[in-house]
Amino acid sequence: MTTLLNNINDEVFRTYVFWAAVLVVKMLAMSLLTGRQRFQKKVFANPEDIKSSKKDAVPKFDDPDVERVRRAHRNDLENILPFFTIGLLYMLTNPEPFIAINLFRVVAICRILHTLVYAVVVIPQPARGLSWGVAYMATGYMAFKTILFFL
Repeated sequence: MTTLLNNINDEVFRTYVFWAAVLVVKMLAMSLLTGRQRFQKKVFANPEDIKSSKKDAVPKFDDPDVERVRRAHRNDLENILPFFTIGLLYMLTNPEPFIAINLFRVVAICRILHTLVYAVVVIPQPARGLSWGVAYMATGYMAFKTILFFL
């Protein structure tokens, strides 16, 4: 196992940790963005969150603006969490630093762009699809290279 850890280039590792931390902050921000949407629209999913002054108010689960942010957040969970795992495993394959560093950057920047065009300033397709697809392909490439290395 020690020899595998020797495959990790310091610059690649530092870059991975930086962009992983940026993506964690980005995912935490999605919770705040969801909350902001709920408060702006006064749309809450839990009875205890509805102000007591609205006696007849009921929880609402189908506001399109709140749901858009929630879908973007769920998309992050479906795509960023696998990147965290495969990014670490990919570093064990002793990748070319230029390629690894730029793959990490591309994934992170595309995931940030995905949120911006999906949940912050809605831009029509193909913006969302491209930002998702590029990050997905980069993550898939790292997974494929990792599988081949450990085959």
